[in-house]
Amino acid sequence: MATPKQFASHADLKEKEVTFTRLSEHAYAYTAEGDPNTGIVVGDDAVLVADTQATPAMAQDVVRRIREVTDKPIRYVVLTHYHAVRVLGASGFNPQEVISSQDTRDLIVERGEQDKASEIGRFPRLFRNVESIPPRLTWPTMTFNKKMTLWLGKVEVQLLQLGRGHTKGDTVVWLPWDRVLLSGDLVEFDATPYAGDAYFKDWPQTLENVAALKPTALIPGRGPALVGEEQVAAGLQATAGFIADVRGSVEAGVAAGKDLKTVYTETFAKLKPKYGHWVIFDHCMPFDVTRCYDELTRHPDPRIWTAERDIEMWEALEG
Repeated sequence: MATPKQFASHADLKEKEVTFTRLSEHAYAYTAEGDPNTGIVVGDDAVLVADTQATPAMAQDVVRRIREVTDKPIRYVVLTHYHAVRVLGASGFNPQEVISSQDTRDLIVERGEQDKASEIGRFPRLFRNVESIPPRLTWPTMTFNKKMTLWLGKVEVQLLQLGRGHTKGDTVVWLPWDRVLLSGDLVEFDATPYAGDAYFKDWPQTLENVAALKPTALIPGRGPALVGEEQVAAGLQATAGFIADVRGSVEAGVAAGKDLKTVYTETFAKLKPKYGHWVIFDHCMPFDVTRCYDELTRHPDPRIWTAERDIEMWEALEG
């Protein structure tokens, strides 16, 4: 019996160099050459962390960097969305509160266990010291709808749902006085957006809503921090362009009555010259095209990815 073809991410074994960059008086970016980013806000009396890394052991490096600049307590952890690689390190920060949108909590209820097994299986390097993850899921202790304002002393932090995109629960963290935004995976830079749980139709408008805030610095979900209005605009435009190009290609294939395998092969070939140098392009494309095909045919809402479905899809498109 033939051995199943491994996910493209299984070949990604190189450790990434971490940078910890101050973007404003209160905001810092923890980035790692295209691995998932973490954003940090240091207020007058407490610290907020947005997106937690994939394991509590990995979160300890973020804590170490925070302690180089402040000894204030880490009061809040914000989950920008529900994906395991973003939330399973939360316990490593020992926060007073874990906050998410209600939509994100609903997704954890609906598909958190399946997503946990799926993501750990897909991308083992991102789950270093996986045994440090508690057996339970990461649950928010506070939720909100559309908008929540936190005060770290006199530092205002807004948690905003600006629309569906990467998931239905996407939250951005906005510092209005610093004009710094932490986007989660709504925005990527030099990294391929994962769109397996996305809303392709909604995502472009959501990015316009992000742009309307006019941030002067932005921490994307993956890739380097974007500093200055030109870099921020470039990140937004690159993400929007990728989403539009995937949707345009898949839409043409669906209109022509082509099956998923054919649409995937054609879309991959069309996009590879433009985006193939982006981090995790080969890994994301089967998930992205499958979700877009679903949305344009019979599944307006994302289907649950399980470890078994991951393998079946990968074999069907890449095997």
